[in-house]
Amino acid sequence: MLSFECDYNCGAHPAILESLIKTNFVPQSGYGFDEYSDSAKEKIRAACNCPDAEIFFLVGGTQSNAVVIDSLLKSYEGVVCADTGHIGTHEAGAVEACGHKVLTLPNHQGKICANELSVLLKNFYADENYEHMVFPGMVYISHPTEYGTLYSKQELSNISSVCREYEIPLYIDGARLAYGLMSKQTNVSLADIAELCDVFYIGGTKCGTLCGEAVVFTKNNMPKHFLTIVKNHGALLAKGRLTGVQFDTLFTDNLYFKIGRYANNLAETLKNGLKDKGYKIFIDSPTNQQFVVLENKTMEELKNKVSFSYWEVFDENHTVVRFATSWATTRADVEKLLEIL
Repeated sequence: MLSFECDYNCGAHPAILESLIKTNFVPQSGYGFDEYSDSAKEKIRAACNCPDAEIFFLVGGTQSNAVVIDSLLKSYEGVVCADTGHIGTHEAGAVEACGHKVLTLPNHQGKICANELSVLLKNFYADENYEHMVFPGMVYISHPTEYGTLYSKQELSNISSVCREYEIPLYIDGARLAYGLMSKQTNVSLADIAELCDVFYIGGTKCGTLCGEAVVFTKNNMPKHFLTIVKNHGALLAKGRLTGVQFDTLFTDNLYFKIGRYANNLAETLKNGLKDKGYKIFIDSPTNQQFVVLENKTMEELKNKVSFSYWEVFDENHTVVRFATSWATTRADVEKLLEIL
C-alpha cells in the first residue's frame, strides 16, 4: 500500500531518531529548560536573522494556534483568516473553544488579499455599533496555505502594513514552512517571515520530527508568563528536551531546508507525471502538496492500492484529492503511483 495521505505518516527523520537515542540517558531539566532547547533556540534565531526572537516549543499545530491566538487576543476579540484557513476548518473549533470568534475573508487560491483585509477593518470601525461586535484583533495566515500555495514577499508586506496600520498582530502558521521556503517559486526567506510578522511557528511535525513546533515571537512581544499560559491550556510538555533535541537537529547542517527541498522535488516530479498522463491539476501548488481531479470511479479503485486525502467535490462525477510528499517519500514511490494511475 503506497502512502501519499500526508507528510506526517511516518515516524521521524533518521537523523532525529539518532539524536534522540544519543541524548537519551543525559539528565536534563524539564519544561524546555534544557541545553538542547537552548541550543535549538540559538540556531533558530540565527536562521531567522532575529537575535532577539523569543521561542517556545509546543508539541503540535493545533496547540500552537490555540495557545498563541488566545494569549494575544483580549476576551472580546476575534481572529481574521481565510475562509479555508486551518483554524476555521480542520481544528475542531479549538480557537472558538478559547472564546474567540474566527472572522473569515474570501480566499484566493488559499490566500487572503491585503485590500480586502483593509476594507474589513475599515468597515468595522466605520460601523457606529462596533462596540457591540467582535473586534478583529489579529490576522492569521498559513504559508504555505491549505492549497500548497505561497504568498509573495510583496503580498506579505502588504498584509503586514495593514496590520501595522490597525495595530494588530500578524500571525503565520508555518506547519509546512520548510516546503514554502524551499519552493523554486518563492522569493520569501525565513528572515523575511521574521521581519514581516509578529509571531509565527516553524512546523516540525509535518517536516521530519516525531512531533513539535517552534513558536517564534519576533518583536519582543511574547505575552507575559507565556509558560503559565501554555500550561493553563494543557499544552506544556514536561520532557521539553524531546522537542529541543529535534529542533536542534533540524537546524544543524540545514536539515530542515534539505527536507523541504527534497519533498518539493518529488512533488514536482509527481505533478509533471500527472500532467503527462492527462490528469487535471486542480491548483498549481509549488510545494509538497499536489491536488488532482480524479473521476470518482478512478478514485475508488485507487483506494485499494494508495492512501491519499479526500479534498473536495469537483462536480457530480469528479473529486479533488491530495497527494503529499515528505522526507520519507522515495522516487520509487512516485513512479509506482504514476504507474498505477
